[in-house]
Amino acid sequence: MFVAAVPPEDAVAHLDELLAVRRDAAAYRWTVPDQWHLTLAFAEDVPDRSLDDLGDRLERAAHKRRPVRLRLTGGGAFPHPDRARVLFARLATDDDARTELDRLATGCRAALSKAGARVDGQRFRAHLTLARLGSPDNVTSWVRLLDGYEGPEWELDEVALVASYLGEGARRRPRHEVVATYAIG
Repeated sequence: MFVAAVPPEDAVAHLDELLAVRRDAAAYRWTVPDQWHLTLAFAEDVPDRSLDDLGDRLERAAHKRRPVRLRLTGGGAFPHPDRARVLFARLATDDDARTELDRLATGCRAALSKAGARVDGQRFRAHLTLARLGSPDNVTSWVRLLDGYEGPEWELDEVALVASYLGEGARRRPRHEVVATYAIG
């Protein structure tokens, strides 16, 4: 399961329009646009008995924060564009929105942990994964393409708790199911 900020359909469609005609140029494992999200917190396993408690905790964590304006703009790669394993779109925020987003992610991680789930220990880095590479590759040209991209702005006013079922989606991709959403503010 994971807690995510999900961009609205118009923001997804805008970025997908840029990438749709270019995806065939690289044999990467492209993520599915209708599953695009910003992962705020991830737990490999959440006990069923913890779901009610988790829901209450996520509701409180989201309520403590305030909505922020976000925009997908630019690109990057993990760990580095010269030997990338992941290609991603960056998230543009002002300092205030960035602080709120970081605090939201911290609150979501704490909610998962306090509800009994083991939370992934990686620090939060706001990004939207576009593709995964089977082996390290140079994606500098893709990062340059994305650096010229600026998507529409939107207000993040809710977070979603999502269950991920590996290998159950089309072409053995994960299938994502939104379990619940929680209003921010």
